[in-house]
This record gives sequence, C-alpha cells and structure tokens, in this order.
Amino acid sequence: MSRAEGAAPLIVTHQPSGKIVRASRAITSTNEEPQVPLLIINRYRVTTMIGSGSFGHIFEADDIHQHEQVAIKFESHSLQYPQLAYEARVLKLISGTGIPKIFWFGEVDNYNVLVMEKLGPSIEDLLCYCRRSFSLKTVLLLAEQMLKRLQHIHSRTFLHRDLKPDNFLMGIFAWSHRLYLIDFGLSKRYIDSKTRRHIVYREGKGLTGTPRYASVNSHV
Repeated sequence: MSRAEGAAPLIVTHQPSGKIVRASRAITSTNEEPQVPLLIINRYRVTTMIGSGSFGHIFEADDIHQHEQVAIKFESHSLQYPQLAYEARVLKLISGTGIPKIFWFGEVDNYNVLVMEKLGPSIEDLLCYCRRSFSLKTVLLLAEQMLKRLQHIHSRTFLHRDLKPDNFLMGIFAWSHRLYLIDFGLSKRYIDSKTRRHIVYREGKGLTGTPRYASVNSHV
C-alpha cells in the first residue's frame, strides 16, 4: 500500500458470517422498490445493485464508450433532505489521490444521479474477511493512508464528519493497494471561505455521523 497510488472503484457487501459477496442482480430496492433508469445519458448501462442506505442506492454500470465499469449513486427526488448534489460539489473541490473521481452528475427521471469510479471492498469488508483481525503491518499501512486522506481534505478546508470503516474503500486492479475515502454527504467546511478564519464553535448541536464511531466529545 505504500506504492504510488490511483484509479477505478467496485463496492461489495458483507454478510454477518464475514463472507464478502456481490449483491445479486437487481434494479429495484427492497424497501420502496423504485425502478431506476437503465441507461444514463446514453452512455452508462445500469446492471447490478451493489449497495443501499438512507441516501438511496448504488449500482454498478458499464461505460459503453470507455468499456469499463463505474459506480452510480441514485438519490430519489422524494427524499426530505437530499445530499447528492452537495456531495458532488464537495468531491470536485477536494479531488485528489484517494478521493473517488466523479464522471457525471445530473437529474434523470425522478433521481439525482452521480456517476463515479468503481472501488473495491471497504475496510469493514476486509476486516470481516480476515476474521476481525489485521496484522500489525496491515494496520500501519492502512493508518498511514488514512492520515494522508484526512490531511488532504483538511487542507481543502473540509471535515468529513462520518469517518468509519465502511467509508474507507480499497481501489481495484492496478490501484488495489490504494485506500480511498468516500461518502462526503455530511462533510462541512471548517474554514470560512470569505474570512479565511476557523468557523466559530457552537454548543447545543446534535451529533453528526455514526454514533458508534463519533468522538467522545460528540456524545457529551
């Protein structure tokens, strides 16, 4: 993982047993069962659902122009608090090593759609695969890249605000050694873009992110 880093993302799911699997072919979700568009801007052919959550659904798709696979996030217009347009803007602002590349963002039918590079398994997936234990060498290699990703986004004046094993993914193919940081829907600037000063600390705010992985101070 200490070699030079770069390129395309796959996302897998993990089961309670620890086995890493790919989601079965599906075009509808198990909750609301919305049907997503099967062809995006006459270029990306949607194939397999590989993830879902409160944000919407992630599908694998084929780029019929470049003959490679991509990942596509679909966010329904019916969501009360949409985040995908904001996440797309943040990804453009913080682009760099270990940050997923975005290829296209727009609206298709009743969805906001974000096309990005396809990544590999998450740290959580790999931990399950390794029976909940990493070697010291693996921990050090991962930690080094994690710190570099945080240093990078902080240098762009953003905080991630939802750090957890599920949001660190490995690359694929030539970049399988590279660690990526994903899911910037909750990220926020900590430096005011006009004054260039640190945003004022405020009390009484609710916890942001995933409680299990939030800092102790967030729970106080």
